[in-house]
Amino acid sequence: MNVHASALAEAHLPDEQTTAFAREAIEDLSQRPKKLSPKYFYDATGSELFEAITRLPEYYPTRTELSILKERGSEIAKIIPEHAALVEFGAGATTKVRLLLNQCKFAAYVPVDISGDFLKAQANGLKRDFPSLGIYPVAADFTTPFELPKAVASMPKVGFFPGSTIGNFEPEQAQAFLKSAREILGAGAQMIIGADLEKDERVLHDAYNDAAGVTARFNLNVLVRINRELGGNFDLSAFTHRAIYNRERHRIEMHLISKKSQTVRLLGTSFSFRPGESIHTENSYKYSLERFAALAQGAGWRVRESWTDAAKMFSVHALEVAE
Repeated sequence: MNVHASALAEAHLPDEQTTAFAREAIEDLSQRPKKLSPKYFYDATGSELFEAITRLPEYYPTRTELSILKERGSEIAKIIPEHAALVEFGAGATTKVRLLLNQCKFAAYVPVDISGDFLKAQANGLKRDFPSLGIYPVAADFTTPFELPKAVASMPKVGFFPGSTIGNFEPEQAQAFLKSAREILGAGAQMIIGADLEKDERVLHDAYNDAAGVTARFNLNVLVRINRELGGNFDLSAFTHRAIYNRERHRIEMHLISKKSQTVRLLGTSFSFRPGESIHTENSYKYSLERFAALAQGAGWRVRESWTDAAKMFSVHALEVAE
């Protein structure tokens, strides 16, 4: 269903990103089953909640990936050209990128993220600690084409996409993102990318249903944003967080479940919910090394090296453009 032009006009939406948020939210909530894009978790509050998730005892991906980057940092440095520009897609907290910046001789760092305020704060912290590094933040949706700063045009490019974010895409979307990244970075580019691995289902369940309820607050934050930014009237207490593992599709699914019959309004459009009805907010696909290599190959990349932790919980891959 398309957004009615009159509804957008009445809302006096201030910028293109908010207009896109409104359009997608109305279209996605009009689907059966209902859904919302996980990229809209990430305003300043959402980014902070996600960073809190990464510190939870149940959430293994961040600490496991950090251990791989620490232990394999010198090997990564050997295959990256000196004085390259490091382009981080969906930049968050700088913990992981600092490991690369300390190990490799980058000339510039280009963090790209939709949350502009959070991006600037993180970039300012890096400027203090890496005074000789050129830092050029880009506020953009990294899943769509964007232009790199002219200051890095002549430098070799290395993409950085840590975490398990690649798993949030449907496989065909992941391949489209990798193709887009290859085109943005240009000929001869490389990419360092993290991917979560298949594992025991109980470990996965606990990681996305933490005892402290931080993941639940993170999931609900998309409704908070709709209420605040788009004038929605979601009753947060009428929805509950649920994360389940879909064995057939090798993915964790996050949902917001309606606790009762209710109607919600957003920009002049009404959405009815049955008790137990879901808004599907996020997937997190888990890969084998072989399936990830095939995904990358289909997008024009070749896996040069792959590293895992001893327990094979998580993987980091060095990709290069397939000529």
